[in-house]
Amino acid sequence: MSESPVRDEIASSKADKTASIDENSINSDAHDVDPKKLDKIYRKLDRRIIPALWCMYFLTSFGGNAYGNTLTMNRTAGHSLRQQLGLTRKDLSTASALYYVGYIVFDVPMNLIMTRVSPQSWLARIVLTVGLVYTCYSTLSNPGGLKAVRFISGMVGAGTWPGMSYYVSLWYPNDRSTRRIGYYFTAAQISAAVGGLVSAGVQKIDGNRGYTGWQWMYLIYGVITMAVGISLLWWLPDRPFKTGNESTNKLMVFYNRFFTPTHPLSAEEREIHRRDIQHRYVLLKWTFKDVVQVITDLRIWPIIIMYFGVVGCGIGISVFAATIITTNNPHLTDIQVSLLVAPIWLFDLAGILIMTPFADKFKKLRPVIFSFGCCIIICGLCVMTYAHGSWKKYGGLLISGFGLGPTVPICMSWSAEIFQERYGDVGTAVSAALVSGLGNLGSVTATYALYTGWPADIKRQFKYSNMILVLMLGISIIASGVTHFLRDKVRQVKN
Repeated sequence: MSESPVRDEIASSKADKTASIDENSINSDAHDVDPKKLDKIYRKLDRRIIPALWCMYFLTSFGGNAYGNTLTMNRTAGHSLRQQLGLTRKDLSTASALYYVGYIVFDVPMNLIMTRVSPQSWLARIVLTVGLVYTCYSTLSNPGGLKAVRFISGMVGAGTWPGMSYYVSLWYPNDRSTRRIGYYFTAAQISAAVGGLVSAGVQKIDGNRGYTGWQWMYLIYGVITMAVGISLLWWLPDRPFKTGNESTNKLMVFYNRFFTPTHPLSAEEREIHRRDIQHRYVLLKWTFKDVVQVITDLRIWPIIIMYFGVVGCGIGISVFAATIITTNNPHLTDIQVSLLVAPIWLFDLAGILIMTPFADKFKKLRPVIFSFGCCIIICGLCVMTYAHGSWKKYGGLLISGFGLGPTVPICMSWSAEIFQERYGDVGTAVSAALVSGLGNLGSVTATYALYTGWPADIKRQFKYSNMILVLMLGISIIASGVTHFLRDKVRQVKN
């Protein structure tokens, strides 16, 4: 295990002539730092980091939401993506599954790369390439092209969610991370809501300049996303501390000079911040053996199962919300359906804002809060399935959205808490990628085997698909209890 990189940072801060540092503050123990001063520092970091991550996640999530909407956009005119490409149900389920296969295959290697390079540049690269690929969607003309580009979308977007979780762990201690993950996770909910509103508006320019509504959607979205990806190079700060000697390569010197933003904290604030999180900076250099140790740690698998259930349910609702609403109420217009998708994710946003602060404040109750969220989702799915009347079923979608909110952030912050403590940097990166990557098998299940991937269930108004999601959530609840048990058992063995 390598030493903490704090010595270089101390030397650097002492040499900084632009600010003076209170020596008593520097030499005091981190626990003696005024909590109000620490809170002020983290609020300052929030203002710089969270908006950048929020915009990043909003845009990378928007593509998936846009895809679900384009399947039904302008269908009365015969101009939906599904109609123009002549997509069968099998084509749709295969294309959706391939998207998550790309994520699953590349999540771990992409996140491991991020530990060796500039995190800020790597996250900017993700946004830029996602925008580029989605721009290419506007040229699609056949099912084979859709399947290929869906897989590529998953590949270039791999590492987004675990990468942001890893990035947050670089700047925030674990008792402050769940809330921050929840803050930018709201971008996915707002993105889904805005996606419905934007698709409703874009449908009105269907046919302009020879482009259909869905083509305009992808063109506008792709260009904006690429522009934001480039802006992240100057917006998002890099690591809080140096992790090695700077490269003398001329190209890297040029890049670091013009494409690396200034540190968001003053010299004194950096030192206080360093003392608060320096315990997190261990094992900055890793080998394949370290990766294997994380993969073979039994504690990772119940967290993956937790994520499997909740993300499968979330993606199932996200991709097929418009289809579910249309099936329950076929008299709605395309624009009305798009508008009804938005409130689902506003309820999800409310769940995040209400419950994630408790997950940070009461870390020992994370399995209880996670299970409570799952129970709310189950109630919503049961209402969707057994309530009489299309609007009551729609109410079930809203209830499920509220319960989904806190579940995913809890999975990510809990994995970071457990694996950073023992494995350090590589533990945070690999656990986040494994939970996100393998957990997305739940997304494959929801998009390939359920809903439109199960033609016989359409006539039942997706009754069996909903109940399979209930079963998956029940298993996730059990897995959260197993995770809690294994964590306490490992602590007892250590002591």
